[in-house]
Amino acid sequence: MIFYLHGFDATSPGNHEKMRQLQFIDPDVRLISYSTLHPKHDMQHLLKEVAKQMKHSDDPAPLMVGVGLGAYWAERIGFLNGLKSVLINPNLHPEDNMQGKIDRPEEYADIANKCVSQFREKNTHKAMCIFSVNDEMFDNQQLASELSAYYSIDWDDVQPHKFPQLAAHLPKIKAFKLA
Repeated sequence: MIFYLHGFDATSPGNHEKMRQLQFIDPDVRLISYSTLHPKHDMQHLLKEVAKQMKHSDDPAPLMVGVGLGAYWAERIGFLNGLKSVLINPNLHPEDNMQGKIDRPEEYADIANKCVSQFREKNTHKAMCIFSVNDEMFDNQQLASELSAYYSIDWDDVQPHKFPQLAAHLPKIKAFKLA
């Protein structure tokens, strides 16, 4: 089972296409949707939804996959549920870069402060990251340097921020899920 968490652009048709591509890894791909606008509510909702979905699956190793803001959540929700996660062009600092786009971006900082201390150290090797070299939204070199001590980093020379084509990375994602 793969849980797919969309980015800030929740209604993008690219989300459906990414889910179809992920079905080459596992036919059971589930969209876990969230508002993107209310971080504290989103966190509670995502925790409840993932727990509920896991009760209805016999997959011994479900995987979280998120793009952009969805990768922010995939890392945290995956950690809190003991799941591996794949972070694609993760938005690591929505409290800084979502100003004016959501109601309470400061809630992300509050979530970070209340999360398990040093959670990335405790989550080492349980996530893999895929970054676009040509991401038009973020400085992925900087973001990769924040995560490289904890997770494996893969680079893509072609895809933009929304990462419409996962095909080149599906074998690595599948191997990571099965490892």
